Amino acid sequence: MIRNGHGIADPSKKLGPGTKRTVRVWCDGCYDMVHYGHSNQLRQARAMGDYLVVGVHTDEEIAKHKGPPVFTQEERYKMVQAIKWVDEIVPGAPYVTALETLDKYNCDFCVHGNDITLTVDGRDTYEEVKKAGRYRECKRTQGVSTTDLVGRMLLMTKAHHSSRELPSEYREYTDSFGKCPRSHSPWTGVSQFLQTSQKIIQFASGKEPEPGDTIIYVAGAFDLFHIGHVSFLEKVYQLAERPYIIAGLHFDQEVNHYKGKNYPIMNVHERTLSVLACRYVAEVVIGAPYAVTADLLDHFKVDLVCHGKTEVIPDKDGSDPYEEPKRRGIFHQIDSGNDLTTDLIVQRIIKNSRLEYEARNQKKEARELAALEAIKKQETMTMTEGAGVQVERS
Repeated sequence: MIRNGHGIADPSKKLGPGTKRTVRVWCDGCYDMVHYGHSNQLRQARAMGDYLVVGVHTDEEIAKHKGPPVFTQEERYKMVQAIKWVDEIVPGAPYVTALETLDKYNCDFCVHGNDITLTVDGRDTYEEVKKAGRYRECKRTQGVSTTDLVGRMLLMTKAHHSSRELPSEYREYTDSFGKCPRSHSPWTGVSQFLQTSQKIIQFASGKEPEPGDTIIYVAGAFDLFHIGHVSFLEKVYQLAERPYIIAGLHFDQEVNHYKGKNYPIMNVHERTLSVLACRYVAEVVIGAPYAVTADLLDHFKVDLVCHGKTEVIPDKDGSDPYEEPKRRGIFHQIDSGNDLTTDLIVQRIIKNSRLEYEARNQKKEARELAALEAIKKQETMTMTEGAGVQVERS
């Protein structure tokens, strides 16, 4: 078990008279290619109690029930640990959620999104806790899924940069990528994300820097916010006793200018939520200038500016974007010890091949459709039996 130190009282301590009991909440999942949809689920779950325990499945379990994960279990453990609403993680959690697991970790109930998770043989993984009344549901985040993100990487278009109507090429692909040939599951597939001010407020800490804080500025695309980013931010966080990290996110057009191809994979609204969910980040500048200017440094009263070991692309005029912080003597290059990049993630996906991921998602969706049909059939039978009882009584 890895404890994150969320800043609440130790739940193992005995409570005094009149003290409110700590409500412990359980979540579990694969958490492969963690995105803001996962973070939003954990945010909602944390709001239902006082202490959130998150179980993460092993590579072996995921491969057995769903197909090969993109990230290793060690990468996924660290990624979930970095989400600010998580208090504790349980590596190697069982794929099927049992009452025994909830009791082992002293959790009152478990929380899952309003989609369905099935075993390899088509069984609802939450069946036991549902029957026991120890299951709660939260809203699934519309507009993002691992299926969608993989599709964006493989298709290599820039359709996801815009909120306008998707071009026919993208629609055709998304219709086939996450879809079973016979029908369409409401849980596996692709939809468009629509940013709202309320969502940003829910993710933002709202914490202002205080006297004595060391204000540290980092900038970049932070695309497909991943374990490489987390390792970098963790190292930056350790530079000061009271760090206040501001992350500057470049607009999509800026990222595409220096990264090319169809980057960024996630648009700036999606990247904003992904970075805000990280426990090491206090504030995000949406659409930060590529060059770290004197105005920016003075406005935020920046003490340190940090960059990783990745190549620094010159600005459009050929100048060094970190020229000003270097002149002030506040620039630090950080070696995170992790060389994972967004490019390498895309290469992992391509290596596993488009056909393998299409097959994986179609099999997953076929199981979901079978489960959905069984649920509808059970509801129909219940309604029919109820109607029969009414007739007898009349």
